[in-house]
Amino acid sequence: MTQPDAEPTLPRWAGLPGAPATPADDALPRGERVRRIEQRLLARLVTAVPGSRAWGWIGPLAVTAIAAVLRIVGLDRPARLIFDETYYVKQAYSLLALGFEGRWDEDVDEAFAAGDTSGLLTDADYVVHPPLGKWLIAIGIRLLGQESVVGWRIAGAVLGALSVLLVARIGRRLFASTLLGTTAGLLLAVDGMHLVLSRTGILDIFVSFFVLAAFGTLLLDREQSRRRLAARAAPQLADGGLADPWGPRIGMRWWLLATGVLLGLACGVKWSGIYAVAVFGIAAVVWSTTARRAIGVRLWFGGGFLRDGVPSFLTLVPVAVAAYVASWASWFVSNDSYYRHWARDVNAVADEPVRTWLPDTLNSWWQYHLTMWDFHTNLSSEHTYSSHPIGWLLQLRPTSFAWQDVAAPPGHTERWIEAVLAVGNPIVWWGGAIALVAVLWMAIVRRDWRAWAICVGYAAMYLPWFTYSAPFADRTIFTFYAVAFAPYVALALTYGLGLLLGPRGAPRGLRTTGARFGVVVVALALLVAAFFWPIWTGQPVPYWYWKAHMWIGNLTEWRIGWI
Repeated sequence: MTQPDAEPTLPRWAGLPGAPATPADDALPRGERVRRIEQRLLARLVTAVPGSRAWGWIGPLAVTAIAAVLRIVGLDRPARLIFDETYYVKQAYSLLALGFEGRWDEDVDEAFAAGDTSGLLTDADYVVHPPLGKWLIAIGIRLLGQESVVGWRIAGAVLGALSVLLVARIGRRLFASTLLGTTAGLLLAVDGMHLVLSRTGILDIFVSFFVLAAFGTLLLDREQSRRRLAARAAPQLADGGLADPWGPRIGMRWWLLATGVLLGLACGVKWSGIYAVAVFGIAAVVWSTTARRAIGVRLWFGGGFLRDGVPSFLTLVPVAVAAYVASWASWFVSNDSYYRHWARDVNAVADEPVRTWLPDTLNSWWQYHLTMWDFHTNLSSEHTYSSHPIGWLLQLRPTSFAWQDVAAPPGHTERWIEAVLAVGNPIVWWGGAIALVAVLWMAIVRRDWRAWAICVGYAAMYLPWFTYSAPFADRTIFTFYAVAFAPYVALALTYGLGLLLGPRGAPRGLRTTGARFGVVVVALALLVAAFFWPIWTGQPVPYWYWKAHMWIGNLTEWRIGWI
């Protein structure tokens, strides 16, 4: 792994790292001076990724193929609606059939799985998540048929596999190493929680995918904006110094705009994506501001705020809002959507009409959001698998998605069961928790931007859940929500392995020892994945075999245990 970027102030071009401070430099043609200054600025501002571009795709695509096989093979098992599929798959079908989420008769899951959709009613159902994730599930149903179990789940499986590709490519750029990037992708490919959520027709894998894609475009924005800054500062530095005390303007940031679109889509699946809008926006401004400081901008803080902060906000936030509103298109189009005419019906008879300054459609949409907000902030019902986020990093209380007794195969007399447990690969998650300590150390003490980037993922998709938990609140939440930051767990563990491997040029013995340790960790992750595969995918197994996977016993009062 390459060393952290240092960012001292650069008063003029001749003082840049590696620039020869001799009178002959000033004799160079201006074009050559500009070129050399830009190269030196780029060396400071941007991390170059060495190695073959071809291998930069071959490795990530290879682990993506592995991820696709793991997520798609046997996707029709269990051959019934499991866990929250009872809501989201049926809602997805009703979007296709009615154009909105419709209500269903009670106890129709078995009939639905058999292809009988007569239990769908014609009136709208009250649902508490935006429509986009259910439309993604609906794509699979439309392509493969309502009776196809694979159709219910294929969208999540595909985007889950693509998430592995994103992590591998992001890791390559982050660590300046194809090997480490591919390793990060492989670790995510064999993570149990990510695997289970990819193989289940619910919403969380879509949130994870869109936020991860936004994280990738955020890193691309960091690189592109710094390249532009170097290109626009170099001519001024060649002429003796920066002309503007705030530094150069860098123009439209298209990758940041793409980040806004992706985060708006994440919010269009579940509202938890909104935290990433705030955290990623702050990260973009901080990275831009420190870049200005690094090239010697005199008023770098003000320049970062005015030249980068305000434009970044205007690029990111309105676009995210627009993408989110667009994700509700089906609600706006259908006259029979839930609360579609609330404002018209209520305000017509109300003594004090509400928000009459809004058009009825937007007024109704806003009221629907208020009811959703009330649901999410007051959900506190008891649940066997509810958990506190403090235990998520160690997977102390994973969620059981399915469990049932099944007939034993011929010749067997012991009890057999079929189960799906959304527990992360212990090697990945426990190793990631240890590595997170190193990540925090390198971020705070060594000021390594790569470590900070990983922390950005945790801050966006993990830390907000503490506000819903004791001592702040007591909302019912589950460990499987952690799939949204599972990619950053894989990146954190890989970062730790990269530290043990050491930088290029480190003593050979040190790198050999680090490499061996990394091979052992990855090999253990693969072996544990093979061991847990039946429990992640609902394969029929003897009861004793399932029990052998319950590594943490139950402490109910502490919300700990795998049973």
